[in-house]
Amino acid sequence: MSEALLRVRALDVSYAVQQRGRNVRLRALRGVSFELLRGEALAVIGESGSGKSTLGRAVLRLIDVDAGEIVFRGQDLLRLRGEALRRMRAHLQMIFQDGLSALDPRMQIGAILGEPLQVFRPELTRAERHAAAGAMLERVGLTRAQLGRYPHEFSGGQAQRIGIARALIVGPELIVCDEPLSALDVSIKAQIAALLKSAQQETHVALLFIAHDLPAVRQLCDRVLVLYLGRVMEIAPTEALFRAPVHPYTRALLAAVPVPDPRRARARRIAPLAGEVPSALAPPSGCVFRTRCAHAVDRCAQEVPELRAIGHSLVACHRAEELIGSAPG
Repeated sequence: MSEALLRVRALDVSYAVQQRGRNVRLRALRGVSFELLRGEALAVIGESGSGKSTLGRAVLRLIDVDAGEIVFRGQDLLRLRGEALRRMRAHLQMIFQDGLSALDPRMQIGAILGEPLQVFRPELTRAERHAAAGAMLERVGLTRAQLGRYPHEFSGGQAQRIGIARALIVGPELIVCDEPLSALDVSIKAQIAALLKSAQQETHVALLFIAHDLPAVRQLCDRVLVLYLGRVMEIAPTEALFRAPVHPYTRALLAAVPVPDPRRARARRIAPLAGEVPSALAPPSGCVFRTRCAHAVDRCAQEVPELRAIGHSLVACHRAEELIGSAPG
């Protein structure tokens, strides 16, 4: 079994926000723990406001963390400062949701791809950086002739390919992918998903893949982490989760995926989610999902469920053993 590249323990993140003229703390992540193995693709799914992007940015040290540990390559990232943190960033990269807006419009593509090499590989000559940029463009399905162009000359799908090239060019061990497919057309989305999959298999880079697109998650990822209102609901191998999800929230998320066959859609035994995610400023007591859960009991309002092993999954649900035998339709 592969060793853990990233270990996150009891991670808390909050933001200062204004409410009725006073400063309050919005808790975006609450006690989040998980591991990511070397070369693994771990999806992070959940509704808007669940804390997915916050988790990705916290792992990359792009935002402040209130409490917890983020251990990467055996070192606690939260303790690194200055030059030590800068050197570690060569191993941590990010692919953004909107590929075009993530590129500096004033820079040619060759300069955009050469910039991380200039920072993390200062021993390379200008010619060597140019050659590496051209080779990487070809690797993601573009051409060396496009090195001299500017971002506005590319389509959204091409811009996302450039973003992938920029993330890969320094040879990172972990890439956080923050909704990298959501801004793309369906046909282009499939191409970019296939590119990410092949790049991951070739380089053995680990992916933290933040997504709403559950079919893409099933295609790309080895395991899935389900977030709801800043808490982990379930972690499971991808096929096990799609075949037999345990947590009521996971079941409802999967039930919301459109089914082309009307007869299969009518035969579903799990209803998609109703209502909105509660405010993170005033989350429900106990299990944060209980206000939308058909299986909630008094205990759910009183105790925060611990993440524990149930079958192939880690599940935070007081009634998980009762639910595991009732597979959704």
